[in-house]
Amino acid sequence: MATDTTSDARVVEGSDGLLIEVDGQVVPNYDATLRHFDEGDVVTGRVVRIDNDEVLVDIGYKSEGVIPSNELSIRKSVDPHDEVQMGEEVDALVLTKEDQDGRLIMSKKRARFEKAWRRIEAAQETGEPIQGTVIEVVKGGLIIDLGVRGFLPASLVDIRRVPNLDEFMGQTLECKVIELNRSRNNVVLSRRAVLEEERKEQRQEILDRLQPGLVVEGTISNIVDFGAFVDLNGIDGLIHISELSWSHVNHPSEVVSIGDEVQVKVLDIDRERQRISLGLKQTQEDPWQRVVSMYNVGDELEGQVTKVVTFGAFVEILDGVEGLVHISELAPYHVENPREIVNPGDEIKVKILEIDSERRRLSLSAKRVEDQILQPREGAPAADYDPEHPAGDLDDVPELGLSEDVFAGGGEGAGQPTGEVATADDAAVATDVPEADAGPAAQDAQEADAADEPAAAAEEQPTDEADTATPDASAADDENA
Repeated sequence: MATDTTSDARVVEGSDGLLIEVDGQVVPNYDATLRHFDEGDVVTGRVVRIDNDEVLVDIGYKSEGVIPSNELSIRKSVDPHDEVQMGEEVDALVLTKEDQDGRLIMSKKRARFEKAWRRIEAAQETGEPIQGTVIEVVKGGLIIDLGVRGFLPASLVDIRRVPNLDEFMGQTLECKVIELNRSRNNVVLSRRAVLEEERKEQRQEILDRLQPGLVVEGTISNIVDFGAFVDLNGIDGLIHISELSWSHVNHPSEVVSIGDEVQVKVLDIDRERQRISLGLKQTQEDPWQRVVSMYNVGDELEGQVTKVVTFGAFVEILDGVEGLVHISELAPYHVENPREIVNPGDEIKVKILEIDSERRRLSLSAKRVEDQILQPREGAPAADYDPEHPAGDLDDVPELGLSEDVFAGGGEGAGQPTGEVATADDAAVATDVPEADAGPAAQDAQEADAADEPAAAAEEQPTDEADTATPDASAADDENA
């Protein structure tokens, strides 16, 4: 039987409003036990029942509140038993105080939504990271449950590109809020910003520890046309393409792959710009030392043509060691274009003309190899060559009736042939071994080939003629005498 609380009822002192006096009698104040709230308020209650399609929550009202399953979470198609437990206290937003069936309808996800927005807005203002769980992998990134659906772009998941985003499913990630638009329910996050901030101190420590000449271990983190980046446990260093191998490299992927563990040598450190130049070839055996110890001028050996240029052909005689056969040393007859004689991949014999240890250059000859005459390829102009009278034989020079005065003032250069062997100095190129002091970070990827351009052939005027020039010159002097 309901108590008639008339206007003359008064609250009993010391009862905190739970007792009132009516007509001289003290009775319970039932109205005081009911929670007063409005639609849109967030209230706290205890779960008293879990069904497959709804959850009942006691919030201290005259009837339990009902949370439909689609109002439990921002996740799609959730099982209520996975979202709440019996006796658990939950926050819920009041949607309708009394629907057509007289029920109090509430939403757990919208209560989280309101709380989450306040938390997210505060995180953006302070710059503090915020935590959330990965609930979906979508095209272009991850969906993070923050109480609100936050989007984490794939490019901001890690410091480096992540090939498989599925591995983050279910993980709790710490991110920074970089974009926020409540009217569109748009939250953009960055985990990369958090990781970079954590590594900032580590990077400085690593820079302080590293010194040029030190050999360290790292992991190949990225490959680009001009080289490969190595993760040195917190900071990246660059191996320029010219520092990957002692031999010529067309693309870094020929030598290393992403994820490879490598030992590298620190070549240079720009502490102000936090850039580290590394070398991979410096940790490997220098093949040039094998040339110096194994071969001498005059030795004949087999090699493979690796590159044909306008002024000659490069021949690899050892792994990582190439020498230049100048165009004048390809055949005992005039060669207009080296491609008339050789192509990359051809196996030929060569004779060592010069070994320049200081400049790491090797001059070779094909025409001076005994019992080897390279013939023009099919389709090339026929060579005018007589084996009995090789090109440059002075016996066939006609008597021109020139007096000694014609040669007066010629100096030492008089009588020397102009089409003789080009040394390494003539071609300004030799073994395709790059100089060790190449500047990795500042150079273009095309630098490795720049040394092979025909412009180098402009220096072809020989200064030190091959030793074969001496007999011919002597013969000419004897004839004139």
